[in-house]
Amino acid sequence: MTMIPTQPTTFSLEVPGAVLAYDVRTGRATGTPPLFLIGSPMGAAGFGTLAGYFTDRIVVTYDPRGVERSRRTDGATESTPDEHADDVHRIIDACGMGPVDMFASSGGAVNALVLVTKHPQAVRTLVAHEPPAARYVPDAEVALAVSRDIRETYLAEGMGPAMARFIGLVGFKGELPPTYGEQPTPDPAMFGLPTGDDGSRDDPLLGQNMVSCTHVELDPGALTAASTRIVIAVGAESDGELAARSARAVAQLLGQDPVVLPGGHSGFLGGEYGQTGQPEAFGGALRQVLG
Repeated sequence: MTMIPTQPTTFSLEVPGAVLAYDVRTGRATGTPPLFLIGSPMGAAGFGTLAGYFTDRIVVTYDPRGVERSRRTDGATESTPDEHADDVHRIIDACGMGPVDMFASSGGAVNALVLVTKHPQAVRTLVAHEPPAARYVPDAEVALAVSRDIRETYLAEGMGPAMARFIGLVGFKGELPPTYGEQPTPDPAMFGLPTGDDGSRDDPLLGQNMVSCTHVELDPGALTAASTRIVIAVGAESDGELAARSARAVAQLLGQDPVVLPGGHSGFLGGEYGQTGQPEAFGGALRQVLG
């Protein structure tokens, strides 16, 4: 499978509370639906490598509100899955491309599941990769409390300490013990993070989406009744991690078994944000799942 980089054309869309930037890569016309690649808080830049494996399609990526090129205009300090879902739906409408296929990862998978609940006619197939919907894991009470604590740490102490706690949470294997939240904050320097506080509080992950994403309440009845084909996916290397456990719990909620894709939570990355997964294998597997 050959990766062929393609140059996107960038567009801007004004929506309630934000101005969104999105990119369209025009592929060869093969009769397949356009493919949306979305994340949260990951922006369009995270999908450059993966998009190169789908040059036979139109591929659309975007920066969620408050991320990179997409700016909030309402001054809000938190974003919600409902807002993100509405944003993606407006981009689909603006492109005149529905119904589309969609690969959505992490918080983007949460937002895509909400999108399908509200607008199932807009998406033909959704591959929801490791949605961190922590409400549905057996240790939900602890997981949700720790998520809130990470945001509170960010508001009180800044990015370094909060991100250190976040890294510890997402890398933890297995159910969280009841005392997990009582652990001291790791030294941010251990992860190459700043130890000082620059005073900013607008981080898309720690400030805007940490709580609203993990605390999302899905509607299994609407999802199972939707015309959209929904595929929940987990990474082969993320077994036991909170995002993968959440994905398995969501799959069970929908009465299905998750599909396993190569790599871990960032298995599709090809060096973006300093992370490299298995993008070629991932792209091939995703193509098979999309059918």
